[in-house]
Amino acid sequence: MEINLIKNPQIDFCKHFLPFFKLGLLVIQGYNQLMTINEVRDKYLNFFKNKGHKIIPPAPLVLENDPTTLFTTSGMQPLVPYLIGEPHPEGKRVCNSQPAIRLLDIDDVGDNRHTTYFEMLGNWSFGDYFKAEQLPWIWEFLTSELNLPKEKLYVSIFEGNELVARDSESYKIWCSLGVPKSHIFEYGVKKNWWSRSGVPEDMPIGEIGGPDSEIFFDFGKDRKIHENSKYKNEKCHPNCDCGRFMEIGNSVFIQYKKIANGGLSELPQKNVDFGGGLERLVAATNNDPDVFKIDVFSAMLKAIEEGLGVKYGKNLKHDSAIRIILDHIRASVMLILDGVTPGNKQHGYVLRRLLRRALVKFTTFSPSDFNSVPLICNIADEVLRAYDKKERGDLVEKVISDEIAKFDRTLDKGLREFKKLKKVDGKAAFDLYQTYGFPLEITLELAREKGQEIESEEFRKAFANHQAKSRTASAKVFKGGLADNSIEVTRLHTAHHLILAALQKIVDPSIVQKGSNITAERLRMDFNFSRKLTSDEIKKIEDLVNKKISENLPVYKKIMPKKKAEKIGAQMEFNKKYPENVTVYFIGPLEPSDGAPFSVEFCGGPHVSKLSEIGGRVKIKKEESVSFGIRRIYAVIK
Repeated sequence: MEINLIKNPQIDFCKHFLPFFKLGLLVIQGYNQLMTINEVRDKYLNFFKNKGHKIIPPAPLVLENDPTTLFTTSGMQPLVPYLIGEPHPEGKRVCNSQPAIRLLDIDDVGDNRHTTYFEMLGNWSFGDYFKAEQLPWIWEFLTSELNLPKEKLYVSIFEGNELVARDSESYKIWCSLGVPKSHIFEYGVKKNWWSRSGVPEDMPIGEIGGPDSEIFFDFGKDRKIHENSKYKNEKCHPNCDCGRFMEIGNSVFIQYKKIANGGLSELPQKNVDFGGGLERLVAATNNDPDVFKIDVFSAMLKAIEEGLGVKYGKNLKHDSAIRIILDHIRASVMLILDGVTPGNKQHGYVLRRLLRRALVKFTTFSPSDFNSVPLICNIADEVLRAYDKKERGDLVEKVISDEIAKFDRTLDKGLREFKKLKKVDGKAAFDLYQTYGFPLEITLELAREKGQEIESEEFRKAFANHQAKSRTASAKVFKGGLADNSIEVTRLHTAHHLILAALQKIVDPSIVQKGSNITAERLRMDFNFSRKLTSDEIKKIEDLVNKKISENLPVYKKIMPKKKAEKIGAQMEFNKKYPENVTVYFIGPLEPSDGAPFSVEFCGGPHVSKLSEIGGRVKIKKEESVSFGIRRIYAVIK
């Protein structure tokens, strides 16, 4: 049958416009599935706000008064005092999105899902709700708010051991929510137990922990991710490292404390600590196992592709290098914004390592004399734009440019030493790397110019040995977790308040704290000041502090609105955001009629209840310059 289109305008309209209608449906469907990092973050915070949680501000990447770790590694880390039992000023239910830096997995960066910098979505119950509320809520968020297909979600529970029984309660809850038994896996303490120190037998006395229940997103068997991985000869399961499954959330049930006989005792309050990787959750909503394809990386990725003339997703070696560059520059920018500058120790060393490792990865694409400064600064600029920090661009560019210039000078020294070598073997290559930071990739390239091929196995053995020693030496400081609440640290923490107040009263009232680190042996405090303290000033500070200790002033806290605390002049930590209600510690008279307090500070750390508990006299051991306009004091209790 022949149809006259002119006589049938409806048919003519459908024929010509149906493709556009279908395209519109695809766009709408894609919009519903593809979410941005801001959308997922906002959905999560609003969801738990509607469940009675107060949204609290994130902690800085560099935590004050926590000597156990260089950086904030999770959302729970700053909240340890409240998990132990200290009342939180915002109540028993809180949530936030916490930026974090983790270095233990730095060698895994380059795959599709590991990053050194990330955001961790978290919600906490401090002795309020527990498993019966947490698991249905997080399931509702994932399936209703993010619209993740239920059939793609798998969960795990603690299988139990001689100390703690199998988590049958979580198992029953997951079943009641409709999770098929084939999607529920049980693992031991290495996979489904949380504490700062790992498994229960490694937990020190007094440390808290408990079983957890993880949620995984399955990117599908059809992608053949497992078959193309190094784990292809092993059975695939949710905790497999092949990349088919991605952990997107973990509900930790902190209900135990390690006791002296090696066992575990129940905590007075049962806590919930949920953590969900924001970048991974966005990748799951996109149904794409590569976190570097989410929106926050798109402009950075485009800058790399255009700057190097490469295409992401076309070459495994190039893709790995691109991911490392993206990750390390993003992490570097965030550290710079948090006040970290490149150096040879601790935080500064990490920043230096990240920038230089990113710089070296450019040799994967270009010769060693490639000028990467403009491109790195361009990528850093896109990081700032993605996180609405564009106004800090000049600072970031200066720090990065200066560090690259220093690295170039280091490479020049290494190059001079390289030219002296008659034979370039694996040991010589490692010596160049260890002494001058001369990358193996560049050594291999220069060696080929001499007509030599390096047997890299010797280099790799020496490098592996070097890494093992570094990990052993830094295991405690790189491992995040509980702040030290020992008696010694508590005493020094209180003395820290006294020293700051004495500095303001004797030297300059405009002095503020710019950083601190407190161990059981000593306290360290950074403060703003333009010159060296005189010996007379140091003695007067010591005398005033010890006078207050001899007066046995009371130490007490009040929870109050932040604006009120600011109005009464309470001191606060540098570069830290505070919630609407804050905990303020006072050292001094309980009654206003007895005089003004000696010290008033925002603080959530451990303190003595009266100054006589400090148990000795405060002695300033050293005072020195840290950087321009910043001084540092070391003090002990004798």
